[in-house]
Amino acid sequence: MAVLQFFLVFMSFKIWALFIFLLFLHSINISRKAHYLYKMILPIIGYGDPILRKVGEPITKEHPNLAQIIADMYETMYNASGVGLAAPQVALPIRLFVIDTSPFGTDEDLSAEEQKQLANFKQTFINAQMILEDGEEWGFNEGCLSIPEVREDVYRNERITIEFYDEDFNKKTEVYDGLIARVIQHEYDHIEGILFTDKISSLKKRLIKKKLSNIMEGKTRPDYKMKFCAKKTSR
Repeated sequence: MAVLQFFLVFMSFKIWALFIFLLFLHSINISRKAHYLYKMILPIIGYGDPILRKVGEPITKEHPNLAQIIADMYETMYNASGVGLAAPQVALPIRLFVIDTSPFGTDEDLSAEEQKQLANFKQTFINAQMILEDGEEWGFNEGCLSIPEVREDVYRNERITIEFYDEDFNKKTEVYDGLIARVIQHEYDHIEGILFTDKISSLKKRLIKKKLSNIMEGKTRPDYKMKFCAKKTSR
C-alpha cells in the first residue's frame, strides 16, 4: 500500500512538473509573438522634407529604444520591398541605417558568386564613417523609398572602406565592393543629408522636377505608407 501511495505521489509530481514546463514554453511562445506584433511599420518620409537634408547625429549604446527602432526600420524596409533604409527616412536625424540585399540574390544578371554574397548580406550600421571610396566609378539605375517612381543612373566608386558599429555596438572596419558597396553608399548619403538625385546631371534634374514636385504634394501612390512634406499626412 505504501509503495502504491509513493508511486501515485511520484506520478502526480511528474504530471505537475510537465504541466509547469508546458506553461513555461507557452509563455515563451506568447512573448515571441508579442515581440513580433510589436514591430511597427513606420511612414517613410517623402522628398522635400527638411529632415532628409540634415546630417545625422551620432548616438550611444544607451540611445532610447534603440533595439526597437532597428526592428521597426527592418520591418518598414521589408514592407516597402526595399534593400536599405536610413533613420532620416523615418524622421530620425541620427546616424543609423539598415541593409538587407537578399532580394538581389535571385538576380540572374549577376554571377552565382555575387548572388550568394548578396543573398546573405544583412547589416545594421550605427555611427558609420566612410574611410575610403576607391576603384572605378560605375553606373547603376538607383531608386529611393523616399522618392517613389523616380529612377536614374548614378555613378559611384566600386569599392569602399567603412567604419561603423553593429547593433550590439561592436566596432568594425570593413571593405565592401559591387552592389553591397553601392547600397551602403546610398544609405550612407542619407545620414549625410544627400539624396541620389543630387548626383545626376542638371538636365536630368530638370526632367524629373515635376515628379519631385508631385511627391512633395503627396501626388504619388506607392504601396507603402508615406508622410509628405506639403500634406504632412500619412497614407
